[in-house]
Amino acid sequence: MQQQQMNQFQANQQQPIMPEPPAVISTKDQLYLTDMLSWNLLAMKKAHFFAEQCQDQEIKQVLDQAGQMHQRHYTKILNHLQATNQQAASLQ
Repeated sequence: MQQQQMNQFQANQQQPIMPEPPAVISTKDQLYLTDMLSWNLLAMKKAHFFAEQCQDQEIKQVLDQAGQMHQRHYTKILNHLQATNQQAASLQ
């Protein structure tokens, strides 16, 4: 019985890989993308704030790099969403 439940659990964990993103974004996906943008923006702002407060130049540099990384992630997600939105608009 327990082995059967474990096999069923493992089968449920394997999802097919999507070669292309879907043409329509669900509400749940849209909310998740909005959260991802918010998280990256907040992390970028916090890293910048703490870098400005820091006296140690080495730590300041690391915080600046972390903030720049989050800014790149934010921009990348936003650019992808804008490109997808433009493609969808041109199809209509």
